[in-house]
Amino acid sequence: MVPSRTQLLFVVILLACLRSFVSPNPQGDALYALKNSLNASANQLKDWNQYQVNPCTWSKISCDSSNNVISVSLSSMGFFGVLSPEIGALTTLTQMYVLLQGNRITGGIPKEFGNLTSLTMLNLESNHLTGEIPPSLGNLKKLQFLFLNQNNLTGAIPESLSSLPNLSNLQLASNGLSGQIPELLFQVSNYNFTGNQLNCGMNFSHPCESVSGDTSRKPRIGRILGIVGGFLGLILFGAVLLFLWKRGQKGYKREVFVDVAGEVDRRIPFGQLRRFAWRELQLATNNFNEKNVLGQGGFGKVYKGVLSDNTKVAVKRLSEFDSPGGDAAFQSEVEMISVAVHRNLLRLIGFCTTPTERLLVYPFMQNLSVACRLRELKPGQPILDWSTRKRVAIGTARGLEYLHEHCNPKIIHRDVKAANVLLDEDFEAVVGDFGLAKLVDVRRTNVTTQVRGTMGHIAPEYLSTGKSSERTDVFGYGVMLLELVTGQRAIDFARLEEEDDVLLLDHVKKLEREKRLDAIVDGNLNSDYNINEVEMVIQVALLCTQSSPEERPAMSEVVRMLEGEGLAERWEEWQHVEVTRKQEYERLQRRFNWQEDTNYNQDAMELSGGR
Repeated sequence: MVPSRTQLLFVVILLACLRSFVSPNPQGDALYALKNSLNASANQLKDWNQYQVNPCTWSKISCDSSNNVISVSLSSMGFFGVLSPEIGALTTLTQMYVLLQGNRITGGIPKEFGNLTSLTMLNLESNHLTGEIPPSLGNLKKLQFLFLNQNNLTGAIPESLSSLPNLSNLQLASNGLSGQIPELLFQVSNYNFTGNQLNCGMNFSHPCESVSGDTSRKPRIGRILGIVGGFLGLILFGAVLLFLWKRGQKGYKREVFVDVAGEVDRRIPFGQLRRFAWRELQLATNNFNEKNVLGQGGFGKVYKGVLSDNTKVAVKRLSEFDSPGGDAAFQSEVEMISVAVHRNLLRLIGFCTTPTERLLVYPFMQNLSVACRLRELKPGQPILDWSTRKRVAIGTARGLEYLHEHCNPKIIHRDVKAANVLLDEDFEAVVGDFGLAKLVDVRRTNVTTQVRGTMGHIAPEYLSTGKSSERTDVFGYGVMLLELVTGQRAIDFARLEEEDDVLLLDHVKKLEREKRLDAIVDGNLNSDYNINEVEMVIQVALLCTQSSPEERPAMSEVVRMLEGEGLAERWEEWQHVEVTRKQEYERLQRRFNWQEDTNYNQDAMELSGGR
């Protein structure tokens, strides 16, 4: 049987899609090889898909506006494999950070690292690396930070490291290095050669066991200056204390307050963020014990902690602050969460900064996240009943409405999903994780070129153009509503065994068209729900997830619709548009098929006509 033109066209399109889906990507191939060489477990780097064209959507990866990888942050993840030499293929990068500290990586440092000539930071500290430091690292002329301390490296320090013009921090402590330290390395701003068997030449007595510094070649003078500086500092500190005491005596206590939208006569102190000491948070989390991990996001792990006054907290330990994306995330959270105050937004208690750490401290949410309550229930835990799910839907909508319409400049969350909506002691929704949020200045275009978020929740225009707006949050919110109704994940490949709809959104659309609402609802509810309310939430979700961002409602309109105002009119309008689109599609399809049949019959007539 000769295939029709429609069938041939379908095959061509399918092949094109498959070709683009599996087309080689040097960056993705190199990173996937790194994942394999590190012996990543089934639960680690699950979204690093060998066949995904763009690795910029993978976790632990940051990219620039041209989709070039600029950071790879795999700190403290428990890897015990080796480093793949294929990482040397990432030679087209404009800048790059490689952070692999705090694992159990063995083997040597591949000489291919020397191919990453635009590398600015390489952090491999606190692993089990062996062998010599490859001289090829001397090719990294843009390298500023090199951390190889606390490994099992041996041999001499390569002389080639002395030729790195931008090197400002060199950490080689606690290895088995030997030989003489190259003279020029003492001109690096910060260095540490402690815990090796190294000779220091004329700089110190030799052999030297403990060498670290800040380029000072006159340590006695430095000590004297330190004492004098400390004395002057004490005088200044005392003067400040005296001034503050007198000011307090005169009653000059001043507090700044921020009004909370929707909360009458309630004021929350602003500018009272607490600065925590590292040791305080270390003790609170039992030295960041893995048993206290509450969850893990794109920028680090969250630990449960208990402060000295028995206050329970959640401590977010950022793992990518050294990279542009990570540091921006820290600054973003500290600044934005401090001023974005609302009962449905997660409050920031304080923060901690050290030369090597960035941490954020939040109130502990004893009921964890909506995702946990939907899909990770422990024996004996009650399910989220329908009335609670409705409150979560409205509370989340109000929190996002505040970010979009009451903050100036407005705030876009960019990763709205059930896992990022927390539940307080009363099961009220609290929107958290602003690590991916971006401030959008209303005087500028709302363009962000680095796609962030979770697959299945990302709006189509954001994936295709990299441009986000508050309407991308509306899309993510709509998918979250479907999570609430169904209890399912946004993407579920298990559905491939039964049907073609891997995306939860497509699955629900199909069942809604078939008027099978009962088949949509989470089976754990055991029919204990109001079908009319379920239908209302599904309708709002489908309005929020329209393909065109302009047609999606604003969050203020979403709040009104969930409260019973304006949904019927908006839904009827949407259905009319959908019917019109369907009719137009069917008309074009019939026309296309008719033209095929006509061409086919015309050929037949010509073959059988008179000669």
